[in-house]
Amino acid sequence: MDLTSLRCLINNISRFIHLVTWRVSETVPAEKDHRSIASLLKHLKLVLDDVADHKAPLGEALSKECIKLDVAVNEAREFLERWSRRKSKILCVLQTKPLLLKIQVSSVNLSCILCRLFEPSPSTSSLLNAQICMQESQNLKIGELSGYIEEILEIRKEGRIPDAGRLMLIVESLNLRSKQDLLSEFIAIKKERQKAEDSKTTGDLDQISQTVDLISYIRDCMVKENFIDRNGLRIPPYFRCPLSLELMLDPVIVASGQTYERTAIRKWLDHGLVTCPKTGNLLAHKNLIPNHTVKALITNWCDVKKVEFSNNPDNADVCSVRRHSEHIPCADDLQYPPQVRSSTSIPSLEDGHGFEALSASASTAITSIDYLPMASTEISRTSSKQGDASNRSGDITSSYSPSNRVSDSSTSASGKHYNSSKRMAEMVKNGSHSASRTLSSLSELGSSNLTTTSDVEKLIEDLKSASSELQSTAAREIRFLAKYNMENRFIIGQCGAITPLISLLHSDVELIQEHAVTALLNLSINEKIKARIGAEGAVEPLIHVLRIGNAGAKENAAAALFSLSLLDEYRIKIGRSGAVKPLVRLLQSGTLRGMKDAATALFNLSIFHENKARIVQAGAVKYLVRLMDPTSEMVDKAVALLANLSTITEGCSTIAREGGIPLLVEIVETGSQRGKENAASILLQLCISSPKYCRSILQEGAVPPLVALSLSGTPRAKEKAQQLLCHFRRQRESAVTRGRS
Repeated sequence: MDLTSLRCLINNISRFIHLVTWRVSETVPAEKDHRSIASLLKHLKLVLDDVADHKAPLGEALSKECIKLDVAVNEAREFLERWSRRKSKILCVLQTKPLLLKIQVSSVNLSCILCRLFEPSPSTSSLLNAQICMQESQNLKIGELSGYIEEILEIRKEGRIPDAGRLMLIVESLNLRSKQDLLSEFIAIKKERQKAEDSKTTGDLDQISQTVDLISYIRDCMVKENFIDRNGLRIPPYFRCPLSLELMLDPVIVASGQTYERTAIRKWLDHGLVTCPKTGNLLAHKNLIPNHTVKALITNWCDVKKVEFSNNPDNADVCSVRRHSEHIPCADDLQYPPQVRSSTSIPSLEDGHGFEALSASASTAITSIDYLPMASTEISRTSSKQGDASNRSGDITSSYSPSNRVSDSSTSASGKHYNSSKRMAEMVKNGSHSASRTLSSLSELGSSNLTTTSDVEKLIEDLKSASSELQSTAAREIRFLAKYNMENRFIIGQCGAITPLISLLHSDVELIQEHAVTALLNLSINEKIKARIGAEGAVEPLIHVLRIGNAGAKENAAAALFSLSLLDEYRIKIGRSGAVKPLVRLLQSGTLRGMKDAATALFNLSIFHENKARIVQAGAVKYLVRLMDPTSEMVDKAVALLANLSTITEGCSTIAREGGIPLLVEIVETGSQRGKENAASILLQLCISSPKYCRSILQEGAVPPLVALSLSGTPRAKEKAQQLLCHFRRQRESAVTRGRS
């Protein structure tokens, strides 16, 4: 057998070690275990390098074990890349243990084979190194903290009371000391359980449910230990927010009738959770109604107890959703700091490289993703530069805010309804309205009115009609109803509109197809409806629209596929169902908005390692390199996607072959802060991949801009620039040493 599997393993070990060295910190759960495994792999890599240097053919057993370890290392690396501070620390520890144990077991087996391989040459140092690796891998202790957690979960399952000392050890190890840390962990676990319930993964659900019970128990223990005392006074339980465990400063009532601190429940809702934290019941709506009675009682209590009743910075600031500052991992070593347009909008390509937030949190941030209200094909053409098009610079943006929600409710209460598809048709045909006035009216009607079950059922009947006109009108109205209003989405999804909308994706009428795909896109904002859209077989019909639809339909099909790809299982399915090639074609020849939609979808697909090769093989790199031209409006977007593709060998070689190196060096020198950061990351991957690329980068004059970047870039850009400069220095020192010898 050839050395391919061995070289692939060495390359992936290098990337894992690099990731752990520069990414893992005390904030990452199971930090010690990751560093221990990285140390073991460093020693093993020395032995594997010796084998590769001899260029001797591998035996079948050695080749198979290399492949096994390669798979294990890749799984652990990808898991670490996906972890973010928004995810559960306890679950991370539990899920990390089997991944690292798999590496340990495979390392033991590989070390044994290597020892036998070097036995005929006992004088070499390789045998000694192999023996050291075998001993170290056998003695490595992995999963101690995970063992403690599993022990307490078992105790709780049996109904016994856990040891307080062991419980505090877990709290301290995972840095869950404060109320806000506990709240974040509680929300993260609840979010994981919601995902598991949607995907019906029983095994995961059982473990997550036990973990929810554990964190609830820890929170209760903290309350009993006077954890929430204020100014030396114990807060009455009815004045304490069930979520934040703090004195409520701005109490609000949710649909279930329970009262919470506004910032805490808003954080809960912003994470996409749709149940009441206390009762577990599904919330019929997400309106937050001020509880003036409770607030008056709390104010009175504070006056009597002489407690200052004012906004608590610790409570308000920490409880607020910080989508601008949270780090969500993605790609090679989590090099991209997330950028989000606003606290209520989805991360987008327009913001440069905010892609990494997409896999974990984008779906919870969306509130409106319909783009261009179209009364007719003619209006669509004449008004493409006005109306909602201005809200969407090639990405998915939000126009939802708390104030919008209030107006939604008030408008509905006033009796303004827009529910009849026939009324919509009459409005469209009304020639007395100008295009812009019609667009404005449609947008207002779609965004500020609630619908009813009976109205939606009538629309669904029209969707199933044999009349193309009725189908088009009904699909368009559902599109508008679902555009802004969360309650409308829930009602439409519950009434069974998804299946007929999916069937219309195969319509021969382009406008019907476009309205149907955009309606599905808007409905997919709701997490549960999104899962239902995928479960009812929308992937292949969406790809069909992406292949043969008109320009608007293709763009929205790309956006809908992106929305579905936020669910891990569909990220895999979409990639395997043939979506990559039509997305690359849209990247090649679509409008600016279309190219941005395609790039967004391709980025999210590229988070799944297997899809990276598909994207490269479909020819995306060539078009992305062209889009790095300084005159392009997509420089930052192209560089961000290339940063993901550069984590595979084929991606690096294609970037170099397509002439990407000079452009990357230019971006490091003159690009935006985000562009510089991602360009430096790609250059680092190229250098790690091959000394030949390293020389090309040096020949392009990369050192001066990298020195400047290491001094004045973003924190992560500085880190990448410093790593590159260190790499150049090591290469030079190595060349000098070889020359002397």
